[in-house]
Amino acid sequence: MRKLWLVALLFLVVACGGTSSTSASPEQPEGSPSGAGVDRPSRPPVQSPGTATGAPSGTPSPVTPAGPTLNPHTVPWESATPADDGRSLDVVWWSGVEPCNVLDRVEVTETAREVTVTLYEGQDRRSPDAVCIAIAVLKTTKVHLKAPLGGRKVVDGAK
Repeated sequence: MRKLWLVALLFLVVACGGTSSTSASPEQPEGSPSGAGVDRPSRPPVQSPGTATGAPSGTPSPVTPAGPTLNPHTVPWESATPADDGRSLDVVWWSGVEPCNVLDRVEVTETAREVTVTLYEGQDRRSPDAVCIAIAVLKTTKVHLKAPLGGRKVVDGAK
């Protein structure tokens, strides 16, 4: 009986001990060897919402206003690019995932000098108790203007 316990203990030490790890880390995928000299693919830098240093990277997901939503609030946008004819803008912003972050509406105020674009987001009213992961998603929507943009300045109504 003593030998049986000794074998069981030895098996337990071998199974639990050792220097190899099977847990994954952000820099080391699960099952990959550890140590220096391992080639890892480079990752693009992550840009936080509202801190972009240039044009947003990646391809934005196109969305259309779905309102009315629950608890709508203004959301700042990153860029507004006029279409070739100047009669619309492609507005790009960082947001969260649906159904927690849904484009409610876009308000546009046009004057002779500027165009103010204000985005509103809220939670989908069909999913009031939804729980969503906290991850940034690049989104875009097309905003139609009453008159061509011309030399007017485009202003973010949420800032």
